[in-house]
Amino acid sequence: MQHAAPGAPARDLTIERVQAIPLHIEVAMQVPGGQKRSALSCVLVRVDTACGLTGCGFTAITEEEVVAAAIDHVAADAPVGASALDTEKLWERLYWLLAPRGQSGYAAHAMAAVDIALWDLKAQRLGLPLWRLLGGARPAVPVYATFGFNFLDRDQLAEAAAQWVARGFSRLKMTVGNHGLQRRDEPRPLSDLIREDEARVRAVRQRVGPQVELCIDANCSLDPYHARILAARLADCDIAFFEEPVTQNDARALADLRRRAPMPLAGGQNEGQAARFADFFHEQSLDIVQPNVAITGGYTQCLRIAGMAQACNVAIANGGAWPFHNMHLHAGLAHGGFIEYHTVAVQVCEQIYTGLPAPDAGWLPLPETPGLGFAPDWSAIAEIARRPLSRGHGKH
Repeated sequence: MQHAAPGAPARDLTIERVQAIPLHIEVAMQVPGGQKRSALSCVLVRVDTACGLTGCGFTAITEEEVVAAAIDHVAADAPVGASALDTEKLWERLYWLLAPRGQSGYAAHAMAAVDIALWDLKAQRLGLPLWRLLGGARPAVPVYATFGFNFLDRDQLAEAAAQWVARGFSRLKMTVGNHGLQRRDEPRPLSDLIREDEARVRAVRQRVGPQVELCIDANCSLDPYHARILAARLADCDIAFFEEPVTQNDARALADLRRRAPMPLAGGQNEGQAARFADFFHEQSLDIVQPNVAITGGYTQCLRIAGMAQACNVAIANGGAWPFHNMHLHAGLAHGGFIEYHTVAVQVCEQIYTGLPAPDAGWLPLPETPGLGFAPDWSAIAEIARRPLSRGHGKH
């Protein structure tokens, strides 16, 4: 039996080039009574190595041009010449380059995109699907469908919920808050807004019945006072969790709301530093923490956060969309949780990747192909990249 020379895999995976590709992708959603056009921004990162393997990273829900510029003009040279196997070393190198004083925001997005590409390469080189490399805890993960967007009226919302249940989903999520604090200058009283939210939630609950798990997400759009009132008014609606209920994910305000609210609280999908999650655990702010590999510094940092969560006996789940990247974390770890099947994000991924898994009866099966298990469609990506970029990057 012939063995590879010591260090050969590392030499094979020497990084030769890191390139960011900003994209603005339009989608057309089928909604009750017609079609709704929308768009999301994202950034792909392509990492090429000496052995010919290419890794593909991803980040989204922020200004694509800014993140791409940070990668191309600041971060791209840092991994060149190193082995893609050395994910821990390269994450630290990127951290001290992009966020040496704990900055989050664009820095965390850039680090996440590069880190995902490196883990994709590592798993490809070792001949393993990434979820097995991360621990191989389960071959499928439970999913919930995010369907209930603020542009739907009450009747459309209830009908959309029924349609997703008919597709085999027994867990649903809808938005509340509707950019409440962001739009205070209209004027638009938050008291009126949450009364409408209550009516919308009740319309959905009445339509789908008591057997379906229903979650709500305020996208950090409410102050603690109005979040507390809304939570109290929905006490009899059997809400599975209230996600990002208060502005800025304020750890102390969340802890206070958690003591008062009649449903579990979730959050953390847009946080960029593990230290922020340490604050959540210390303050006992959340029932479910939601690190997102495409936002929260990639797999390297999300593994650290998941470890803290397990040690503190706090559940984890995927919030913030991008199920096909996050499924590997939650299938790899015994402490893994639910995946968000966000219809807009899924349609974005369908335009730039091939070989994506499809959910079946509320479960998403994991691929056995080495790496991420789905492939970037570079010709489609090149075509999208040639279109004019837009600043639109809204989250639904």
